[in-house]
Amino acid sequence: MSMFDLTGKVAIVTGAAMGLGQGMATALANAGADIVSVGLGDNTETKALIEATGRKFLAIDANLMSIEVIPSVIDKVVAAFGKLDILVNCAGTIRRADAIDFTEKDWDDVMDLNLKTVFFFSQAAAKQFIKQGQGGKIINIASMLSFQGGIRVPSYTGSKSGVMGVTRLMANEWAKYNINANAIAPGYMATANTAPIRADEQRNAEIVNRIPAGRWGLPSDLAGPVVFLAAPASDYVNGYTVAVDGGWLAR
Repeated sequence: MSMFDLTGKVAIVTGAAMGLGQGMATALANAGADIVSVGLGDNTETKALIEATGRKFLAIDANLMSIEVIPSVIDKVVAAFGKLDILVNCAGTIRRADAIDFTEKDWDDVMDLNLKTVFFFSQAAAKQFIKQGQGGKIINIASMLSFQGGIRVPSYTGSKSGVMGVTRLMANEWAKYNINANAIAPGYMATANTAPIRADEQRNAEIVNRIPAGRWGLPSDLAGPVVFLAAPASDYVNGYTVAVDGGWLAR
């Protein structure tokens, strides 16, 4: 089990205040990592969950719609912990409208957070990993729509397809520094973002009937994959996007 041990590691998780980010941050802490939550939102619950594992927790408020905040975040993490080992890019957003009516603002807002910030945060983390000389792990959060087109979410589909592509690019360029860049593509997950869909009995039934596992995913379903991709167990896995979707893409 030492292959999955993260004791002494320091992990940034963006969007860790709730939902999937919180679930993954908790999983990494349970495996031994100290956690830095980056983004906007109330981290009270996340802080309690992390500290209950005996690990250290730091919250950094930052509006990740702009990449200007990224250098200061890295500096604060290194000042507090002395290093950085793991980056999980989970913060994201979505806008829904027919493609024929989609606005430039809804395009730019989603692409900026979901793809531009993911790339430049990864770049900043990679520079820190190279400076430290010990390698590191980058885990990006992709989507089923990295593989499929979807409907009424043009910028989300574009951004998540881009996440899968740049994850491969990072692996190609940074593997020589012992940096692993991989992604997780969650399926339909029971989070606050999907509450309206789950409340619609017809739509909920359509979705569940399409999932071979027969249920919505939970943040805890990402625990194993994120720990695996952050740990030595995945040292020879690079540039891959792991679908955690209850079999949705296999249907």
